Amino acid sequence: MSATKKEFQCKTLLYLWNDGMHNACELHACTNIPLSTIYDNIKKLKKTGTTKHAGGNGRPRKIIGNASKVLGQSIRRDTSLSMRTLAKKLLKIGVNVTHATVANHLKDLGYKKSLPKATPMLTDGHKQKRVEWAQKHLNDDWSHTVFSDETAFQLFQNTVERWHKNTRPVRCMPKDRTKVMAWGGFCVTGKTNLFCFRKIMDAKFYVEILQQHFPEIDHMLGVGNWRFQQDNDPKHTSRLAKAFLDENAPVVMDWPSNSPDLNPIENLWAIVKGNVEKRMPKNINELEQFMVEEWRSIPDTVIKNLVGSMRHRCELIIENHGERIAY
Repeated sequence: MSATKKEFQCKTLLYLWNDGMHNACELHACTNIPLSTIYDNIKKLKKTGTTKHAGGNGRPRKIIGNASKVLGQSIRRDTSLSMRTLAKKLLKIGVNVTHATVANHLKDLGYKKSLPKATPMLTDGHKQKRVEWAQKHLNDDWSHTVFSDETAFQLFQNTVERWHKNTRPVRCMPKDRTKVMAWGGFCVTGKTNLFCFRKIMDAKFYVEILQQHFPEIDHMLGVGNWRFQQDNDPKHTSRLAKAFLDENAPVVMDWPSNSPDLNPIENLWAIVKGNVEKRMPKNINELEQFMVEEWRSIPDTVIKNLVGSMRHRCELIIENHGERIAY
């Protein structure tokens, strides 16, 4: 398991534990994290109140004092330096270690080397509006809000790590990986049906999707007893969509631009995509079938926890002065 994935699991378990979820089976159903990992972390939580590793005895460190300082200064000056280059820098000051030792030392200090994650740019104006939005909605009752979004599922996705011995497994990938689009919505009481489609969405088609699924929302929350969330995609804010929403949605809430990190449905998409990929669909029809099945199988506890996370998301936006948050 990669360090990043392990840290994400620990953070998730810590958040749910602090939120009052202490049953291992319930945590497993909610997160799909292996039970063995959950039991290990529960032991740490009961003993220390944290999921951090307690540490232990081992061989004396080879990189200490000035050598550690040299490493820190080097990677701050040039974040692209390789482990072998860093090992050569240490050799110049009399510390002879392998590049693997350098990697382990930096890992222990909390450093990771990865490709920068691409994300929409936030201007100062965006950040200010995000803070204002978070302050405005900090104390909202989110139990009547319907979160919605559309996303793309790709056939032959390859992001799930798999155990192996010796030779790294190979998965044949076609040059053109077909996509299936999906629209979904959810609220504290449940989810709409997942709507799958393979054509380009325009404003007219978006309205047709809403027309089909708004009765489901009325059934879940009561006619006229909900507010609708959507992002600022041009299709969503088109004259046609606005006219339909003015007539059919009790309330359409305001939403800050470039803010997918505020929408908890992004977490649902991540869960569904991971579960679909693990099933390794062989064709476009299987992909769509697995999408629908995995969407339906998301536990109600996950839905409720995501809706309940909205206050914390607002707090983080305010604390971080509008910067993007990891959730």
